[in-house]
Amino acid sequence: MLTINLNDLQLRSLYAENTPDMRCRATFPFFGALGTEDSAAVYFELDPSHQLGAHTDSAEETWLILQGTVEAVVGDEQIRLTQGEMAIVPRMVLHNVRNVGNDVVKVLGFFSDPNNVATFEDRWMPDGTNVVDTAMIPVPSAQMS
Repeated sequence: MLTINLNDLQLRSLYAENTPDMRCRATFPFFGALGTEDSAAVYFELDPSHQLGAHTDSAEETWLILQGTVEAVVGDEQIRLTQGEMAIVPRMVLHNVRNVGNDVVKVLGFFSDPNNVATFEDRWMPDGTNVVDTAMIPVPSAQMS
């Protein structure tokens, strides 16, 4: 069994090359290289007025809003979601999440595949790429036990 405590996650601070309000802190607590067979998970936080950035994912994603209020855009649909609410994002549909509240937003996303490739419209810094591929994420040896 794989377990994780969301309160102990080490988050990575990311920012967009050309979109000043595209900033987040994120990590993938579960994905294929850590031993999952049919799913993966992402956890991210957005400060007020920050967005995750428009992107597509290679796998279907389910969002669970743990804290805060977001404006979610999925394809042509736009909705507000708050703590305790969930939404489904179909694979390869352009989507984005923006913090529209006064508190930090905390989101847990679940993917239907152990590997996900997210392709963003802007580049994430400090890596300088617009692609986040969980198959390319290095796994610290301490997590491979």
